[in-house]
Amino acid sequence: MVSKSYSNLLDLASGDLPSPSFTRMTRQQLPRIMTFADKVSDTDTYDHDSPSPSSDQHDRLIIVANQLPIRASRKTDGSKGWDFTLDENSLVIQLKNGLGDEDIDVIYVGCLSVDISPSEQDEVSQMLLETFKCVPTFFPPGLYTRFYHGFCKQQLWPLFHYMLPLSPDLGGRFSRSLWQAYVSVNKIFADRIMEVINPEEDFVWIHDYHLMVLPTFLRKRFNRVKLGFFLHSPFPSSEIYKTLPVRDEILRALLNSDLIGFHTFDYARHFMSCCSRMLGIPYESKRGYISLEYYGRTVSIKILPVGIHMKRLQSVLNLPETESKVSDLIKQFKDQGKTMLLGVDDMDIFKGISLKLLAMEQLLIQHPEWQGKIVLVQIANPARGTGNDVKEVKAETYSTVKRINETFGKPGYEPIILIDKPVTFYERVAYYVVAECCLVTAVRDGMNLIPYEYVISRQGNDRLDKILGLDSSSLKKSMLVVSEFIGCSPSLSGAIRVNPWNIDSVADAMDSALEMSQPEKQMRHEKHYRYVSTHDVGYWARSFLQDLDRTCKDHVRKRCWGIGFGLSFRVVALDPNFRKLSMEHIVSSYKRTTTRAILLDYDGTLMPQSSIDKSPSSKTIEMLNTLCRDKNNMVFIVSARSRSTLGEWFASCEKLGLAAEHGCFLRLKRDDEWETCVQVEDSGWQQNAHPIMKLYTETTDGSFIEQKDTSMVWCYEDADPDFGSCQAKELLDHLESVLTNEPVTVKRGQSCVEVKPQAVSKGLVAKRLLTTMQEKGMTPDFVLCIGDDRSDEDMFEVITTSVASNECIAPNAEVFACTVGNKPSKAKYYLDDTVEIARMMQGLAYVSEQSFNVVLASYLLWCYILSINSNYSQGMVMLFESGTKLPKFDYRRIVRLVIIPLRQKQVTYSYIQNRGGAWHCSF
Repeated sequence: MVSKSYSNLLDLASGDLPSPSFTRMTRQQLPRIMTFADKVSDTDTYDHDSPSPSSDQHDRLIIVANQLPIRASRKTDGSKGWDFTLDENSLVIQLKNGLGDEDIDVIYVGCLSVDISPSEQDEVSQMLLETFKCVPTFFPPGLYTRFYHGFCKQQLWPLFHYMLPLSPDLGGRFSRSLWQAYVSVNKIFADRIMEVINPEEDFVWIHDYHLMVLPTFLRKRFNRVKLGFFLHSPFPSSEIYKTLPVRDEILRALLNSDLIGFHTFDYARHFMSCCSRMLGIPYESKRGYISLEYYGRTVSIKILPVGIHMKRLQSVLNLPETESKVSDLIKQFKDQGKTMLLGVDDMDIFKGISLKLLAMEQLLIQHPEWQGKIVLVQIANPARGTGNDVKEVKAETYSTVKRINETFGKPGYEPIILIDKPVTFYERVAYYVVAECCLVTAVRDGMNLIPYEYVISRQGNDRLDKILGLDSSSLKKSMLVVSEFIGCSPSLSGAIRVNPWNIDSVADAMDSALEMSQPEKQMRHEKHYRYVSTHDVGYWARSFLQDLDRTCKDHVRKRCWGIGFGLSFRVVALDPNFRKLSMEHIVSSYKRTTTRAILLDYDGTLMPQSSIDKSPSSKTIEMLNTLCRDKNNMVFIVSARSRSTLGEWFASCEKLGLAAEHGCFLRLKRDDEWETCVQVEDSGWQQNAHPIMKLYTETTDGSFIEQKDTSMVWCYEDADPDFGSCQAKELLDHLESVLTNEPVTVKRGQSCVEVKPQAVSKGLVAKRLLTTMQEKGMTPDFVLCIGDDRSDEDMFEVITTSVASNECIAPNAEVFACTVGNKPSKAKYYLDDTVEIARMMQGLAYVSEQSFNVVLASYLLWCYILSINSNYSQGMVMLFESGTKLPKFDYRRIVRLVIIPLRQKQVTYSYIQNRGGAWHCSF
């Protein structure tokens, strides 16, 4: 059953587009798939839990791709219906076969390549499910065309291949209606998945850019779903990607996955840079794993190129048809004294076919000795998309082939043979076997497995060796000329890498491949074969699923709930012992306690990091003064800033305690002298540190140095985030090596690198404050400590330790260690940002203000009544003149506070009220 909450996502993401109607399989039609019997709720709740699966259930994987691995055709015997067969060329089928684990049950969700009429959809769905474990998705007329040929092929695919829509002819400008179609199709996929998923047990693996917002729909419905996503296309740099109007929606949708896979580090780096620059989400590497923290969830990044299906390719090499084709090709080329070069590409604008042809022409011009001896066979597979660009590529390819053949051809010899019709897999493998060199000159390609297939085919087998006239003991050889802009290039270190745009260099590479010595060709082939044979599609799938399982292991240990609307939806995941600080909870504790210690960080806590003016606002000053007026409170600002800055900013706060430079200097009240808490050694190290920081400041635009009495800070919050982070890492290493023998520590903070004395920490301030209060007989029964960065973790640790040991803190004290933002911390509580911090502190200040007002009013009321003649007469007296400047107070609370002492004096009153701006008491 589909959750009604999806309407919010779709409506907000796609305007007023109604949810498409389609035929659904009922639960009764899926007896083999559904593993829980309870009805799924139509309403959104805190979390969506399913009954525990039976103990004998195997692991199950739901593979979701745009196309099902199914070939469909109408029955040819005259009867109605369809014939379906598995497509062995499909990656998702090869993925399952490569896993080779019978205990893994795989369900496929995707589209069919044919249109199924609504009247046949139920029957087809049941047949595919029972026969092939496939769940097809069906769409209203025209929707899929706008989704695939519209948004996917006209906008996402060109952009992801670094092609900007500079004119309407280049992919077309962004279309909101096509985006709506994209979201609608992703929602239909989600609905179909929900009909077959056991969210507590199943793993879901989504493939490629067609379904990039699908993770949001699934995460919305099942907060703990185990979800992986692999992108098979390139991911562009942030400068390219940021031009997409829906850039944030897609990034946030991908981050709703648990594991995101890429073919190369470049693609992963571009994605993480986009997350950092556009969403402000940094990434980190721990023990070899790269990850991002997204609202308490760990999103892992997987970098591993996909491999080929070794067993299938080897089985094709053993086919009699392959051997026959190899014999034909040998007669056509080798026996005629010709050497074959091979290119296999789709007919599209990014495969660089024309560049390859021009390089061949250049080779024949520069090296006339090759004329009549080499032939380039170019297999041009049909284009997957449509449009003017495909027509232009075809026209340019045909004209270039014609010109080159007319220039260099002669009777019985054509330097280029263009095969522009579908070629069977065994025929393609036969070309691989015979080709002396394989050329891949794509200008941008996600992976491209042609070089892998070529290497394995050149390894051959015994029967093919006989046909080729090779000795069984002879070493095999192969040569690859590959573009440096394709995904497989980094893994083929023995290939000759080229810039396909540089025609001369490609021609030189082709000549080098032909002239290279046999032993070197053999060494390069052996290196490639060893990698490709051990990193096949099974290795790739197992590695991905192992990382997905590792990433999802802590799902059951966290509390999860969803927040946000539309495609901005995300799940907040928290450790059970780490929770958001409730306003009601802390106010209640604040009211019932009598001695309170409040420690507050400043930058990033009371003041947003992004603020340009860092000085406190009048509201902040008023709030702090209100808290300090409460005799039960001891309030401290614990900051990394200098004492002169803090003293100037908080000059109007008489009773506020200040700790400057991480606690190196301390002042309990405004009129006290600054104390030096830690004995600071000679600061001669600054003479060594300052020139280094100055060098990095000059080379990092937007950075600056903050000089303090005992420390130095290099800040880069206004610099480019990626470059600033890189420079900070280098500066950290540089300073550590230079200052290794100095009594200082070098630490990296929030957009800064700081050098400070070793013994200084905010934890010492917390310890000092708690000890001072205890010595004054004010052992606190309420402790509030708030901070946002690593330096504040020292305070949290001291407070936690004090609670555990009952040291300096009253037994059963109310203790609140709170960090800003949901992130790993020693604190038990968190608040989202400085806005929530300010709101909470204002609430506590209000409580203190009300308590102060009630005490003041009660005192004045008592004084007035005592001044009345002992012979009380019944009537009404005016307590306070109209216009008297007194704080606001609640007269009901005054009544409650003075009732007992009034009765002790035999005074009976009826009420206290405000009439015409003056307070009156009736007695």
